[in-house]
Amino acid sequence: MPNPGYIVTVCTANICRSPMAAGILQYALQVEPEPLKSLQVISAGVASRGGDMVSPNSVLALKKVGIDISGHRSQPLTQELANGALAVFCMTETHRIMIQCQFDPVPKNIFLLREFLPRNLEVEIPDPFGGPLSLYEQCRDEIVEAVPSVIEYLRGLLAAKKS
Repeated sequence: MPNPGYIVTVCTANICRSPMAAGILQYALQVEPEPLKSLQVISAGVASRGGDMVSPNSVLALKKVGIDISGHRSQPLTQELANGALAVFCMTETHRIMIQCQFDPVPKNIFLLREFLPRNLEVEIPDPFGGPLSLYEQCRDEIVEAVPSVIEYLRGLLAAKKS
């Protein structure tokens, strides 16, 4: 089966939310049937310096649920990375606006990670940077809550691409 491609999770510096989202989504996709199982999840930042280590509390929050992101190093979101993605999932509306303002042409399929939730819940995921572990755990839980709706969207996207 050909590689179905990749998706990108995006936050500001690519050291807290987007690496957590990428780790959680990659973990969740492992139990899905093909082609979802083969999707690669990449994370990047709209204001990332590149090469920075993931925040220790992000690592710890995911370690508590059996996911290891300790090897992550930050990278900036580039036009090429965004253009090649099946979908780009941002943590806040500001991230989406920054992408729309910085890139020409504007990449397609830019969404908020939580915008596919079926209920009327908060769609933005606040930045836990510098806060206590409990904020990172709350961030993790908000990401986890979005996973089923994101996977359902990706399932439909891949099915439409196939036909």
